[in-house]
Amino acid sequence: MRAALAANPLRSREDMEALLQQLLAPLEPYYSQGKARLALGHSGASYPSVIAEMEAFSRVLWGLVPLLAGGGESELWEHVLEGIANGTDPEHEEYWGVVSDYDQRLVEMAVFGYALALIPDRIWKPLGEKARHNLYTWLHQINAHPCHDCNWLFFQVLVNIGFHKAGLPYDKAQLQRNLERLDTFYLGDGWYSDGPEGHSDYYVPFAFHYYGLLYSKLMSGEDPERAALYRERANAFAPHFMAWFSPNGAALPYGRSLTYRFSQAAFWGAMAFADTDGVAPGVLKGLLLRHLRWWFSQPIVDSGGLLSIGYAYPNLVMAENYNSPGSPYWALKAFLPLALPADHPFWVSEEQPLPEMAVVDVQKPAHLVLVRDPVSGHVAAFNSGHAGTNEHTHTSAKYEKFVYSTGFGFSVPRSEWGLSQGAFDSMLALSEGGDNLYRVRRHNRSTLIEEDLLHAVWKPWSDVEVSTWLIAGLPWHIRIHRIATQRVLDAAEGGFALGIEQPPLQRVGDDEAWAGSAWGISRVRSLLGYDGARLIWPNANTNVLRPRTVIPTLTASLQPGVHWLASAIYGDPVMDKTESGRACAKQPFVLTEDGLDDLPQIGLKVEIGQDDMIVYSGRDKKIKLRLPLDRQQF
Repeated sequence: MRAALAANPLRSREDMEALLQQLLAPLEPYYSQGKARLALGHSGASYPSVIAEMEAFSRVLWGLVPLLAGGGESELWEHVLEGIANGTDPEHEEYWGVVSDYDQRLVEMAVFGYALALIPDRIWKPLGEKARHNLYTWLHQINAHPCHDCNWLFFQVLVNIGFHKAGLPYDKAQLQRNLERLDTFYLGDGWYSDGPEGHSDYYVPFAFHYYGLLYSKLMSGEDPERAALYRERANAFAPHFMAWFSPNGAALPYGRSLTYRFSQAAFWGAMAFADTDGVAPGVLKGLLLRHLRWWFSQPIVDSGGLLSIGYAYPNLVMAENYNSPGSPYWALKAFLPLALPADHPFWVSEEQPLPEMAVVDVQKPAHLVLVRDPVSGHVAAFNSGHAGTNEHTHTSAKYEKFVYSTGFGFSVPRSEWGLSQGAFDSMLALSEGGDNLYRVRRHNRSTLIEEDLLHAVWKPWSDVEVSTWLIAGLPWHIRIHRIATQRVLDAAEGGFALGIEQPPLQRVGDDEAWAGSAWGISRVRSLLGYDGARLIWPNANTNVLRPRTVIPTLTASLQPGVHWLASAIYGDPVMDKTESGRACAKQPFVLTEDGLDDLPQIGLKVEIGQDDMIVYSGRDKKIKLRLPLDRQQF
């Protein structure tokens, strides 16, 4: 099945429809007797299996609805209509039930509102009078129960839009109230936060903008002002989000809900669906189709053709508490362009490559600085960190690493015990001397971004304060830490996690560690303060891209007091044939300690000195990095 998916060239509308049919076909045997549930596996989630099976039933509609809207057909649709009739019937054994506040079923109601608005002739008219009454009654529960104060508010919006479009009574006051509340999460320049002080991650494109663009298209006649506003915001966001994609279609692994996989590119299809004018149709087409081609070159389906929980391979270690076996089918939101006719500009335009983009894109609302390597296409997102946090799974790994990468992904811990189980790539991990239980950055007391320089202050213990400076760049970047501690600490500075299958090329010295494989080169080098280097072999399945990895790591033992640590970190997903390649030719040489203790806590100024010396200065004190290469390459 995987080979058949990978063989699809994904160049045309017909290819995309064929891909959807390939993904839908394996589902048929898993429908329940009454067709209201879809049981795709046995792993657990935070809600009961009967709700997980209802979730799977509903998420398939994100692909089926645009397929039917565009004139396509599916053998599953009769199952869907039967399942709706039974699932909303209180007298049927497969009834979806009475919902509660903040219920998972409120999430799954959204696609029914979308369907009522887009294809009423296929979902409303075929139902009998009783089934229509039951569907409306069951969906209307969403207006009597609160949703989480984040992107969830759009679920009530979509259900009420569906009611409105189908000529049914709807809660206009709640619709308006939610739209106004969602506006308070807008940060400017196209960015939203996912709730008050929430993160800015893929929920911006595949939730806030996606639903906003659906609203823009479906409600343009009734609410032209807001419809135009949503298109305007999407246009503002698009160039920044484009920087998250590499030329081969891979998107940046970052944040939670990564098991939704190719929903990462659903935004591009939504822009086409809403007829926005900020990005040329051929560019949108290229972004979406390259992304799908990348995904279906990865082992993301099981032997029966079902989408697995995981990212680039099946992986429950990185999953969220709310990931059930049907959750990955939220990725079908990427098939929205199938609702467009064959003569739409999206389909008739030639696929275009990524437009030329700046090497560095500062994205302050997201706390990120995106850097693109023009040679390899590698994209890295340097992260200043966040003031707040949440209790989602592996929050530190998903939101607080120093850098995220399209070429190396990131790793999540099996536990905080030991460096191998911790898999602390792109992090500074600290433990009390000798106890081997590590802490990493979870949230920050302050953060700052000035061009390609990032700064954060964080406290892993009440009596330990770390000030971190990141100097963004590819393939090299610099990390500097000032650690003021009242306790003995062991420190470990992890580089990029390099995927391995066979034993990698490797070298370990007193002040550096290096590894190379078919998936590139990862290297760390001490510039100041570290007393050792080693290769860490993490537990399997900790990295989101590769099941087995190695992490070059610098180590230090710190007594109570103030310490400065500085390192040069190298990552290139292209493996050079010899050691004389980019990994060795481009390296920082010397860091001087002139005035380090007086370095201000907030920010550094950047200038290019003479003789290729890059000088980072705070007030009248300077850190000097001798770099025999041009700034853009650095």
